[in-house]
Amino acid sequence: MIHQNEIAGAGTQSKPVENNKVWFITGASRGFGRVWTEAALKRGDKVAATARKLESIAGLKQQYGDDVLILELDVTKPDQVKTAVEQAHAHFGRLDVVLNNAGYSLVGTIEEAAADDVRALYETNILGPLAVIQAALPLLRQQGGGHILGTSSGLGHVTLPVIGYYCSSKWAFEAIYESLAAEVAAFNIKVTIIEPGAYATEFGSQESLKFAAGMDLYTDFKNQFFERLRTSERGDPEATPEAVFKIVDAENPPLRFFLGSHNLPWVRKAYAERLATWEAWETVSNAAQGN
Repeated sequence: MIHQNEIAGAGTQSKPVENNKVWFITGASRGFGRVWTEAALKRGDKVAATARKLESIAGLKQQYGDDVLILELDVTKPDQVKTAVEQAHAHFGRLDVVLNNAGYSLVGTIEEAAADDVRALYETNILGPLAVIQAALPLLRQQGGGHILGTSSGLGHVTLPVIGYYCSSKWAFEAIYESLAAEVAAFNIKVTIIEPGAYATEFGSQESLKFAAGMDLYTDFKNQFFERLRTSERGDPEATPEAVFKIVDAENPPLRFFLGSHNLPWVRKAYAERLATWEAWETVSNAAQGN
């Protein structure tokens, strides 16, 4: 059940300004979710902002008044997701942009992570966004269209060690969104995957990371990995809203959009290596066709 108090705007109805967009954003308490929520409100849009702890977004209501509806939401609870999406739609009269942003990273090697840790990660990073999508689609069809966005990562194309399970959740996320785009195009519903590179957000904080039980034999390897991360260049999250607005305002937005300058060179190199491997083994592959 969604828990709201007076600052959540319960019982109020606000009419969206013509041409301004209405957003539904998960994970609005910090990181990109917070940056994009506040940027959308500052440009005159309206936002249904959600977070697991209502107090973490209470300040938004105090600052932006009726332009924001704050909702307590744990995306791993499908009934709560459905209630929140429907409540936001009823409150504002429509939802133009549905942004799946909630997520976290599991830190641990493939051998170290327990199955329960991996299940919990997938509950939030894959099944949570799926619940939001499935709750929103009937409403978007009813209103004649909309735009479903999702925060993925450059790690939806390439991987790193130690956070391999997080990478795997983004690969699944990307596949779901790509299939979704083909399935809902006829309903005037657009789909875009936002793929950030490394940014100086709170994503590396304790609230956004969970650690698998460690094994001593990986300690040195992980320490070297963390040192590389600490010294890597990171983008400025506050520089990203205008790019996101260009996506949501575009008549024909892309299915995939790299946020930042680092992903394209990295992914270009990775795909070149994959193509070279497939081509080197093409004769063996073709022989296995059997006809």
